[in-house]
Amino acid sequence: MTPKLLLTGLSIATLMGSTLMVKAQTQRCGERTAIVERLISAYGETRQSMGLAANNAVIETFASEETGSWTIVVTGTNGLTCLVASGQAYEHLAEALPAAGTDG
Repeated sequence: MTPKLLLTGLSIATLMGSTLMVKAQTQRCGERTAIVERLISAYGETRQSMGLAANNAVIETFASEETGSWTIVVTGTNGLTCLVASGQAYEHLAEALPAAGTDG
């Protein structure tokens, strides 16, 4: 995943996470261990990336390179983990940074 794409994804997830954490506490949130186990067992997804948001929440991307499914989760400082986005067609990218002074 390119740094620019990862940063964009993390920014979106942070915004979604802050909004959804309160709204989704009873629907799409739970103990991290249980959520990660479900992503592994039901979808074959493993952690592909992680980052720390400005609010100290941990944002992780899980994906299956076999099926292409992906899920973004946010774990808040309270320990609650929430699903904030999911989809299909996951692709692992390892692109080089653009040359200095170019738009990429």
